[in-house]
Amino acid sequence: MSTPLDEGQVYARIGEEGFARLVRAFYAHVPADDILGPMYPADDLEGAEVRLRDFLVGRFGGPPRYIEQRGHPRLRMRHMPFAIDMTARNRWVALMERALDEAALPEDAAAVLRGFFAHMATFMINRAPVSL
Repeated sequence: MSTPLDEGQVYARIGEEGFARLVRAFYAHVPADDILGPMYPADDLEGAEVRLRDFLVGRFGGPPRYIEQRGHPRLRMRHMPFAIDMTARNRWVALMERALDEAALPEDAAAVLRGFFAHMATFMINRAPVSL
């Protein structure tokens, strides 16, 4: 029985290429998405891809490029201009789940990433459901 992969070991397991495949697969679906597409500037999808990749690389044990270039992630603050409700959260997770499948990462690394993405997507919710 093997020991579960620690978050800090994900980069060592999948490397730059694994994160690049994952983020590329995710952003391949964003522009056409009716919920997430409008949140991303069409003229900066490449920049968004680089920022997410660099953030994930640093968060999971690789070089800290994101922090070196942009400082502390301050994810909630940076995403406050976007209306992130449960519907947007669920769509983001669904697209990331699809990207994880398409990237064909080792299952131990994918499991760690799935847990992180589900948790962080919930943390990013900044709009309450509308009550009627």
